[in-house]
Amino acid sequence: MEYQIEGAPLPVVICQLEAGETMLTERGSMSWMTPNMKMETSTNGGLGKAFGRMLSGDSIFQNRYTAQGGQGLIAFASSFPGSIRAFDIGPGRELVVQKSGFLASEAGVQLSVFFQKKLGSGFFGGEGFIMQKLSGRGIAFTEFDGHIVEYDLDPGESLVVDTGYLAAMDATCSMDIQAVPGLKNMVFGGEGIFNTIITGPGHVYLQTMPISQVAGVLRPFMPTAK
Repeated sequence: MEYQIEGAPLPVVICQLEAGETMLTERGSMSWMTPNMKMETSTNGGLGKAFGRMLSGDSIFQNRYTAQGGQGLIAFASSFPGSIRAFDIGPGRELVVQKSGFLASEAGVQLSVFFQKKLGSGFFGGEGFIMQKLSGRGIAFTEFDGHIVEYDLDPGESLVVDTGYLAAMDATCSMDIQAVPGLKNMVFGGEGIFNTIITGPGHVYLQTMPISQVAGVLRPFMPTAK
């Protein structure tokens, strides 16, 4: 499989497949393709894995696109202004991404739910508790919101991130949710009640325009139903 990522700020990844090669994606992610791409919808791993994907913000079903009778072309476009990134997933190179961050991948990549060990992360952390884990082997494409800023964290080194700005991290990183210190800071600080704490070792990807933040800014300007 060969690919190229084009366009900004609404990018698209265009994949050239050899005969028999397969791409996986969530429903609705395919943008255009050649007629010889055969589509098949399945739970891709059974109901257990399908339910896990639903918890992480994805669809129960996945679509498989296979090139038949020769080379095929298929394109996957982002759903929000931002970036499409390609990751080479393999043993020791697993990636944890935000909800709905998975765009498409080669057939060898496995998508599963990623739970944090501390339940508080799930009940209070919003984006922090249930994320997606990409494992297996192959190229995976993710979509992030806005511009991406990257950091390398050493073992034990931490970064405090406002909820929603974490796009992805190496699976070697750990994550926790902590309350903003001080009642006055919580109520009047305007930064929310909880922060996400990312601790290394590993690489961290932060996004500058989370769709949740954009929705909050636009909400006061949206007409109310009568």
